[in-house]
Amino acid sequence: MIEIKNLHAKVADAEILHGIDVSFEKGKNTCILGKNGSGKSSLASIIMGNPAYEVTEWAITLDGENLLTMTPEERSLKGIFLSFQNVTEIKGVKVSEYLRTIYNLHLPRIAPGTNALSPMLFSRFLKPILASCDIPESFMERDLNVWFSGGEKRKLEVLQLKLLKPTYIILDEIDSGLDLDAFKLVAKMLSECSGPDTSIIIITHYFEILESFQVDQVVVMDKGIIVRRGGVELASEIRQKGFKEEK
Repeated sequence: MIEIKNLHAKVADAEILHGIDVSFEKGKNTCILGKNGSGKSSLASIIMGNPAYEVTEWAITLDGENLLTMTPEERSLKGIFLSFQNVTEIKGVKVSEYLRTIYNLHLPRIAPGTNALSPMLFSRFLKPILASCDIPESFMERDLNVWFSGGEKRKLEVLQLKLLKPTYIILDEIDSGLDLDAFKLVAKMLSECSGPDTSIIIITHYFEILESFQVDQVVVMDKGIIVRRGGVELASEIRQKGFKEEK
């Protein structure tokens, strides 16, 4: 479980989170809603360890361990995954090289005792996963995220989910900028990632994605605090009425 108590944080000397209390349990999925600037993406970034944010008061634990003493890399190796609204383009790094590197780094968690895979063995291992994500093998020879369409970037993120099998999956507007076919595929693959050993935390403005997998907890943020909590019926209410009731 990721458990957050009384989280206060600031960026550039301005406090943006004002006492957040929320937890994310394995086997339960959460949707975080709120207007632009409400603090949703900031909360996700702080969980992942973005150094741009200064945490001033806190208690954040991961399965009982102090999360804030861990580097972003350590948090990732512990099974936390964060998708980004805007991913970085890296020229000269092939997608296949990137995926093999991160997979081998995560092997002690994914498959303890397994040896790192060579390029040839990894290519063989990856083929059925590529097929399940509707990604051609030629995709692996492209530079990482360079000239990728919005749909291609999202497919690559979901491919990483299938490859790394993270426990806590934080998706920051993964459904934005997708055409209908890409949206359906991403929604289907997210549903496949959901299960008793994972916790999906989705930040979204598009309620359609919530029709694709079970949501157990809905959290509404406004001006750096949590203003409402509930089940999926809360998302349905906001979809109909908007955020005008929030204070």
